[in-house]
Amino acid sequence: MHEISQRFFFDAAHTLRREIEAEGSKRVHGHTYYAEVFVRGEPGADTGMVMDLGYIRREVNTLREQLDHHFLDEVQGLGPATLENLCTFIWKALKPKIPALSAVMVERHAIGDKCVYRPAA
Repeated sequence: MHEISQRFFFDAAHTLRREIEAEGSKRVHGHTYYAEVFVRGEPGADTGMVMDLGYIRREVNTLREQLDHHFLDEVQGLGPATLENLCTFIWKALKPKIPALSAVMVERHAIGDKCVYRPAA
């Protein structure tokens, strides 16, 4: 079994209600988010690929337009802009188009936060 991935980033602002580090989170603030989507499968005998990365890039770019330079609080279907919700949002947007999607990771390098969403089989 092989797993390929495609990384992308987006810059976005949001607010967040938290118990800890609450003051700064309540104000509008932004991050550079790095995301990676993983696709799992066996390479096709005819192509030698699990999936054409160009196809994955095309779908990721369409999704990226919904997030990049947006106020995440206003993105329909996202909910509070947590790493967990971003992973789920990306999963739900891409899974119908990329059935072999196996995981989604979102991180903020600058502060060392990361979330990986990998549904149970």
